[in-house]
Amino acid sequence: MRRTRNSPGGEIAVVIPAYKVSNQLSYVLASIPSYIGHIFVVDDACPDNSGLKAESESKDARVRFIYLPKNQGVGGAVIAGYLAALKHSEIRIIVKIDGDGQMDPGLIEDFCKPIIGGEASYTKGNRFSSIESLHTMPKHRIFGNLVLSFFAKASSGYWNIFDCNNGYTAIGVSTLKKLPLNKISKRYFFESDMLFRLQLVGAVVRDVPIKAVYRDEKSNLSIFKNIFEFTYKNIRNLIKRVIYDNFLRDFSMASVNLIIGTTFLFFGLVFALKDWMGSTKSHIPTNTGSLVLVILLITTGTQLLMSFLSHDLQKYPKE
Repeated sequence: MRRTRNSPGGEIAVVIPAYKVSNQLSYVLASIPSYIGHIFVVDDACPDNSGLKAESESKDARVRFIYLPKNQGVGGAVIAGYLAALKHSEIRIIVKIDGDGQMDPGLIEDFCKPIIGGEASYTKGNRFSSIESLHTMPKHRIFGNLVLSFFAKASSGYWNIFDCNNGYTAIGVSTLKKLPLNKISKRYFFESDMLFRLQLVGAVVRDVPIKAVYRDEKSNLSIFKNIFEFTYKNIRNLIKRVIYDNFLRDFSMASVNLIIGTTFLFFGLVFALKDWMGSTKSHIPTNTGSLVLVILLITTGTQLLMSFLSHDLQKYPKE
């Protein structure tokens, strides 16, 4: 790559979590562009000794191998890499890629440019930007990612992005230092939890189009096995974010709409259920006054909540 004034250089580090990637890791390391200044490989107590095998084959002075004594999960491994990179004062951007060969290191520049140009604090891959590139992605993965992305968008407030669990990311060190790394989920929920934490510090997040690459690698993440855990944690983060954004950090008309809308809808549904049970038991139709009250509460509550949602859709950090 030819260096230009805006081109990334030695101030960029790459973090690679390594777990059961002994057959691909050496190839990935050899593919990382020469302008990258530091490479941190984190062996997450891999039973296949992915790190040791790659270290025995590596002649690259940029590579540092970190061995975790106990499996921490992908998030724990990435955080260990982040902490190692933060010890080097010259590093300004940290890129995270996987060691299974599904992420093209040649795209690192695309991930860094928005951060270098001040357009974003955090960039992430989006495999859904091109419909043609999805042909290689298994159909069950497409469905699972669609579901998980919706929940992650809601919990983080970044309605402008997609493929929220994509692990190809880059982050500015100045933004990383603002995050409570000890509180971020250490396992497969890591990417979604990162977005939640980034929103709390007002970080601008941008998608970077990438191709979906699937060969014979076996993913350690079972989307359907983890979908209930992801759903629960995303709902938990959604509640935290809504409270923080609309009552602690700010209070606006949207906050009022949320309070009144939730109250009206709740009591509307309670009265509707009560009237239905009473009518079923007595075989006497609900009187018109009660019916009008229920309709009014539910309709008004729904409209107020839709108004709040419209506000929330436009509130993600942009600058």
